[in-house]
Amino acid sequence: MKDKIALVTGSSRGIGRDIALKLADVTSGVAVHYKNNRNAAEKVVKKIREKGKLAVSFRADLTKEREASALVRNVEEKFGRIDILVNNFGPILAKSWEKVTSSEWDYILRSNLMSALYCLKASLPGMRKRKWGRIINLGYSRAEQLVAFSTITPYAIAKTGLLILTRSVAASEGSAGITVNMVSPGLMEGGILPESKSVPKGRLGKFEDISSA
Repeated sequence: MKDKIALVTGSSRGIGRDIALKLADVTSGVAVHYKNNRNAAEKVVKKIREKGKLAVSFRADLTKEREASALVRNVEEKFGRIDILVNNFGPILAKSWEKVTSSEWDYILRSNLMSALYCLKASLPGMRKRKWGRIINLGYSRAEQLVAFSTITPYAIAKTGLLILTRSVAASEGSAGITVNMVSPGLMEGGILPESKSVPKGRLGKFEDISSA
């Protein structure tokens, strides 16, 4: 892993930030993606460089296929390759399903499902050529259970779709030396649904729990 390059989407803060910093310990460089907060992304870049590793920040709106493809292309031009792709970008919307507007539905689905598809499709050619790749998609703990969750319905639907996409790509790319997996966190500290009493362990997850996975 020491010679590998990683791209972590949505890595200027939160889980993505922790994942980027963890990957910096075991790779030669990390591409830090952000959408709005350049200053936060640059702070992550600085921390990675302090570890003696390569790091550059890249801005892109991943809900747009053109920008997602350009992000992958720019990272490959800067670092020469993408060996590890972590699709972390994806906001959550806490709102009764019947009050969610059409534009909000579109944004959540594009952010949590289509953005991963766009980055994945753009990254696969290089991974196939090198016969090695690791793709990790950030999911949602109830994605496989198909349970009702009326306050985050668009998000839950997107993550269930991402799970199916993950398994489909894993099945088709395994022979090329590419693994595709999903890490599915539950309720997190600092999240918008802080109901720790509903969690079996009695505590909310921490960002380092996910980055360590």
